[in-house]
Amino acid sequence: MKSRTFAPSWALCSALLALPQLATAFYLPGVAPTSYEQGHKVPLYVNSIKPVAAQDALLHSVMSYDYYNERFQFCQPEGGPSYVSESLGSILFGDRIMTSPFELQMGKNETCKKLCSSKYDLPSAHFVNKRIMQGYALNWLVDGLPAGQNLLDDLTGTTFYSPGFAMGTISTTDPDGGPTFFNNHYDILIEYHKVNGKDDQLRVVGVIVQPGSKAYKDDNLDCYDAQTPPVVLVEDAGIETEVTFTYSVFWSESPTAWATRWDKYLHVFDPKIHWFSLVNSAVVVIFLTVTVTSVLFRALKKDIARYNRLDQINLEDLSGTGVLEDGVQEDSGWKLVHGDVFRTPSHPLLLSVFLGNGAQLFVMTGFTICFALLGFLSPSNRGSLGTIMIFLYTLLSFVGGYVSARVYKSMNGESWKLNMGLTPLLVPGIVFSTFFFLNLFLWANGAAGAVPFTTMLVIIGIWFIISIPLSVAGSWLGFRAAPVEPPVRTNQIPRQIPPATTYLKPLPSMLLVGILPFGAIFVELYFIMSSIWFSKIYYMFGFLFLCYGLMIITCAAVTVLMVYFLLCAENYHWQWRSFLAAGMSAGYIFTNALIYLLSKLSLGGLSGTVLYIGYSALLSFLFFILTGSIGFFSSWWFVQKIYRSIKID
Repeated sequence: MKSRTFAPSWALCSALLALPQLATAFYLPGVAPTSYEQGHKVPLYVNSIKPVAAQDALLHSVMSYDYYNERFQFCQPEGGPSYVSESLGSILFGDRIMTSPFELQMGKNETCKKLCSSKYDLPSAHFVNKRIMQGYALNWLVDGLPAGQNLLDDLTGTTFYSPGFAMGTISTTDPDGGPTFFNNHYDILIEYHKVNGKDDQLRVVGVIVQPGSKAYKDDNLDCYDAQTPPVVLVEDAGIETEVTFTYSVFWSESPTAWATRWDKYLHVFDPKIHWFSLVNSAVVVIFLTVTVTSVLFRALKKDIARYNRLDQINLEDLSGTGVLEDGVQEDSGWKLVHGDVFRTPSHPLLLSVFLGNGAQLFVMTGFTICFALLGFLSPSNRGSLGTIMIFLYTLLSFVGGYVSARVYKSMNGESWKLNMGLTPLLVPGIVFSTFFFLNLFLWANGAAGAVPFTTMLVIIGIWFIISIPLSVAGSWLGFRAAPVEPPVRTNQIPRQIPPATTYLKPLPSMLLVGILPFGAIFVELYFIMSSIWFSKIYYMFGFLFLCYGLMIITCAAVTVLMVYFLLCAENYHWQWRSFLAAGMSAGYIFTNALIYLLSKLSLGGLSGTVLYIGYSALLSFLFFILTGSIGFFSSWWFVQKIYRSIKID
């Protein structure tokens, strides 16, 4: 190697370029493998029934239902089903895992095995038919693997497993909308792998379910008779449709190792889009960085040199106010507001509380993405993402309290007790109240996604027993620490602010600043929303890590640029302006969510629309706090830097 100076830079660049591939190829399983012997029982668990894209490629509902909801009338195990223990994150994300009557024995094929028979009256038939038309899918788990369907990606020509399979289908022969066919037979295709070729160490590495609709006549259970008509649930008063449920099990050996069994489920739809998004965002960041460097650093260096040179000149020799001083003041007005730029903003208590929670969210998001990038949040460990987010947010309450108190003290705030109380209560209280209100809609509709009351109590317990004391401890240390001293003194009389140009007015500047950070994450946001609402697995944390870094740089650069122009216009109210302008990215995210609602969703009922808009607004609010804090702290550092560089008498 010729030069040791460039080695770390090349290593860093190579690591960043390899992040997306690392996220695809490497992950920690999260659970220990289970080996079975020939003939041993393999458990099949059922999860909540969730909506996916219907045959028209639109999502028609956001409600999920318990598998054993009485209106579905699915077969139950002897003695009734029992719940399987789940993590806190799994419960919050709507998982309701229960035992099932299916009997699977390792390596033993079963053909046309009867489960039970059920009768569907008018209300039950109407309920099931409506769920089929809305595109609901059944979700099973075999040895922790989701049972899915084998699909082909037309764009890349690769096959992959899509978790979940259809409850039924809609006839396509009738142009006016044919009847719905209810799937009552399941072909369960399970792949297993021999560990080191040993017959007594067999592991499940793949599960596919091929559902079918069979209207059996009497006790003639011929599952593969092509002449058997499909099951149609009749919606007539006084008529009950009897349905017999059957299943078959087929085992096949696979070369897929247990450690890579999830690779079939982790499919990237059109990876070129991700790379295009990253390149586009990188170009925007480079452009902004060059702009900030050229506009700010060159102008500031020139201004600071002229200011400091002016201080060495005896202004009396220039006969009072000379031409040189006027030129300096006209070229750069930011020095004129040096006596007001660190004046306490309006509502400093509210701003400090928001900034404390923003710092908490910032650190939590960074740690969560890093953990996911390193593979600790494997999809095999269900709910691990939600669990680690709650865990980190709780522990990082100390950071939120410290930052809030330190900022409030630096703003000469006096209501320190109120600050200590509002920091752990205001933003989490808004989030919890909104979440509880939306949960009432789920309770009212009998949806499985409704968080149980006991889980709510657990969340409240974590909040009050762990989070609040940690935040108070952080606030106590923050108030004991020295405040961030401004480099210049603040005048007693506020300076009058001249009228601003159009693009520096509050609303136009917010719209201009907010759109660039949103553009850095726009494409990745689309895939995240698709994974949330269409029940897909999101695992591209390498791309997300890069997008998060680009968003931070973009948000900081464009906010600093706006603050510089604001100060040059002799407007020293930069604190709230920087916070609101950077936080405007959340407004674009919410607008994007509404466009997504109109283009990709078709929610007919009021409850589904309220839930979607409510959760979108909640996520947008948290993003507002996050990006607003990034904009404020970058602007605060910038203002401290430039005013410390000049000499003020």
